[in-house]
Amino acid sequence: MADPVPEPMELEFDTVAGWTGRAVAELGEDHAEPAACRGSASPAGLDWLTGRCGLQRDELLADVGGGNGGPAAYARRTTGAAPVVIDPMPGACRAAASMFGLPAVVGGGDAVPLATGSVRVCWSLGVLCTVRDKAAVLAEAHRVLQRGGSLGLLVFLADRPRPAGAPEGNHFPSRTSVHELLAASGFARVTEVALTELPAAPASWRRRIERVEGVLDRDHGDDPRFTAAQEQSRRIGELIAEGVVEGRLFHATTR
Repeated sequence: MADPVPEPMELEFDTVAGWTGRAVAELGEDHAEPAACRGSASPAGLDWLTGRCGLQRDELLADVGGGNGGPAAYARRTTGAAPVVIDPMPGACRAAASMFGLPAVVGGGDAVPLATGSVRVCWSLGVLCTVRDKAAVLAEAHRVLQRGGSLGLLVFLADRPRPAGAPEGNHFPSRTSVHELLAASGFARVTEVALTELPAAPASWRRRIERVEGVLDRDHGDDPRFTAAQEQSRRIGELIAEGVVEGRLFHATTR
C-alpha cells in the first residue's frame, strides 16, 4: 500500500499545481517549463539525464512522479521523445495536460499503470525522498523497463532520514543506500553527478520562475494552503543551503 500523503505535500504538489497553471496562462507559455520544473533539475541536469538515457525522437518516456510535467515537456522539446506523466496527484496531472498537452495518468510510484517491459526509459525525479518504501518504487521502475533500459533519478540525500527541520513527508536516503537499493532492485552501471557540479540555470530561466512565484504570491499569499506549501519548500531549501541535504542525479540500467 502506498504511503499516505501528508497534507502539506498534497498542497504543494496538487493544489499549488493548479494555481501554477493559471499563473502560466497569465504570463505566457514561455513560463511553463521553468515553473513546472521548480524543485527538480535545472536545464543542465535535464540535459545530463536525456544524454545518459539516450532518449530518441518519438520514444516513450515514463516520468513517474512527474508532477506538473516540466521535465517531461523539456525532454520532449529537446529530444523529440514522447513522454507520459504518471503522478499520484490529480491536480498535477491536470496541470501537465493543460500546460503542455502531455498524456498524464494518476498513479503511484509503487503501482505504475504501465505494462511490464513496456518502456526503455523511465524517470523518477525527486520521488525517493518522499516515500518510505523506496525499494517498492525502484522495483516498479525495473518492472516497466525493458532489459538494458535506462532509469534516471533525482534524489535528495542526507546522512539520516529525518534531519532537524526536514519537511513533512520527507525521508532522505543516503548515497550509499541508493546504490544498495539500485543493486538489490536489479540495476547496474550506475553513474551520478551532484547538482552543484552542473551549470546553474540560465538567468532567463530563473527570471521566469520568479515571475510565476510573484503571481502566486499576489493571488494566494494570504491563503494558509499556500503558506503551508511554501514552508515545505523553504525547509528543504535551507537544508540544501546548509549542506545537510544534497541533490544528485543518477543513471542506471537494468540487468
